[in-house]
Amino acid sequence: MLTQEQLTKIADDLAEAEANRTMIPRLTATYPEMTVEDSYAVQNTWRARGEAAGRRLAGRKIGLTSKVMQEATGITEPDYGAIFADQIYENGSVIEHSQYSNVRIEVELAFVLKEDLVGPNVTIFDVLRATEYVVPALEILSSRIEMQGRTIVDTISDNAALGAMVVGGNPVDPASVDLRWVSALLYRNETIEDTGVAAAVLNHPASGVVWLANKLAAHGDSLKAGEIILAGSFTKPMWVHPGDTVHADYGDLGAITCRFV
Repeated sequence: MLTQEQLTKIADDLAEAEANRTMIPRLTATYPEMTVEDSYAVQNTWRARGEAAGRRLAGRKIGLTSKVMQEATGITEPDYGAIFADQIYENGSVIEHSQYSNVRIEVELAFVLKEDLVGPNVTIFDVLRATEYVVPALEILSSRIEMQGRTIVDTISDNAALGAMVVGGNPVDPASVDLRWVSALLYRNETIEDTGVAAAVLNHPASGVVWLANKLAAHGDSLKAGEIILAGSFTKPMWVHPGDTVHADYGDLGAITCRFV
């Protein structure tokens, strides 16, 4: 375990990297003894600073829940991060590319809760009962830590590489559709780049929310009614650059479009 002084320094370094759109060296190279619990302590420091500055916690993101994402990163266990309200864009938004680092897009589903979910022992049926609606979403990844050789310790400290999210499409009652079979076509500048099916997320996208609720319980935390939960990507990360238009077609669940400038 790292000292509080070391944890504070890491949080300071990440904040500076975010402000300057730069990256810091891998934490596992600088602090080889750093643990997963240390990483969540760094993330909680970042979240507490945001809330103290007036930012509102709007939800959580779950990362590394699919084989395609684990293969893309070389990390084999999920992680989670916090989403502030000012990180959520509407469908059709024009987004400033330069405010993020190493910008990539992922295709996901988002669960909006109508009831609290308090672990441990949350099941997939608890998640479906507690969900008001499910809606298509894109996650914008932004990495403040050098990417080559990252481990789960690095990604958790970096708030699971969350930059922002875009919400769009048609909200649906989770009981009205087989969420495992929700699929998406991902386009960049009118060229199809990737496709995916939501079952890639732990066999059912709600399983990611199950994992998160039970993981938070171990950290003395829980999911609250009204929060939006990014359940994990079912496509590999797609790099985007200034001038790119991104379009994700979810079939009956509608579509999401955004443009980077």
